[in-house]
Amino acid sequence: MSSDIILLALSPVFLLFVCYEFIKFKRYYDIKDSLANTALALLHQGADTLALLLLMPFFYWLYEYRLFDIELSILSIAFAFLLQDFLYYWFHRASHHIHWLWAAHVVHHSSTKMNFTTAFRQSVMYPVAGMWVFWLPIILLGFDPLTVFSVVALNLAYQFFVHTQIVGKLGWFESVFNTPSHHRVHHAINKSYLDKNFAGVLIIWDKLFDTFVEEDKNQPCKYGIVGQLNSNSPLLITFHQWAHLFKSAFIAKGLKAKCKAVLGYPTSSVKVK
Repeated sequence: MSSDIILLALSPVFLLFVCYEFIKFKRYYDIKDSLANTALALLHQGADTLALLLLMPFFYWLYEYRLFDIELSILSIAFAFLLQDFLYYWFHRASHHIHWLWAAHVVHHSSTKMNFTTAFRQSVMYPVAGMWVFWLPIILLGFDPLTVFSVVALNLAYQFFVHTQIVGKLGWFESVFNTPSHHRVHHAINKSYLDKNFAGVLIIWDKLFDTFVEEDKNQPCKYGIVGQLNSNSPLLITFHQWAHLFKSAFIAKGLKAKCKAVLGYPTSSVKVK
């Protein structure tokens, strides 16, 4: 798949940045944590590739009902990138407010570290949670599925570079784009930072929809999830929230309560101290 090829082609660049950060700033790393991140990345990539292979016939069936025939050009690809980034914002925001989506996304937030390998910490369950549903409007609009998922890959590739503590403020760039400073806020569990800065590439969406918070040097970011999982087991990291979700839905009384357990604001799977 073109999206996999893009990320694979960029993997030496990612590795180079990881090596530099690790050598120069070891204090931001824990070997077991980074190994867990790598294992989770491999599992995620395998699941993502399989999901695309299985779902591609559906995507092309949907493409037959497209509203427009969009020819590829620099302008149309730029528009696809902008639209996908807008939809990514809403996917990301929903992933913090809907338990079903959070059960997958929590994997990415479960580390108490913040370094380039944190970008690798992804869930094998994203296809099950339905991340791909958010890209369907782009296909229906008239973009070929291969183009759509190539744009998705480029968006995710950009996001690798915002997972670091070694880069400070970037001047005017901060006002338009997602940056390490903005994304540190997103990963923080400080009360004033929680559920903020959902941007993929452009921070303008957060500013437009009132979810933007500036990083404050007087409030250092504390990373992880509310309650803290404190585990480097890929299986536990992947499935702890799903187990909590299904248990919560099972013990909830009545259909409304069960729906709230699955689709409402997430609750912690571990005891909050």
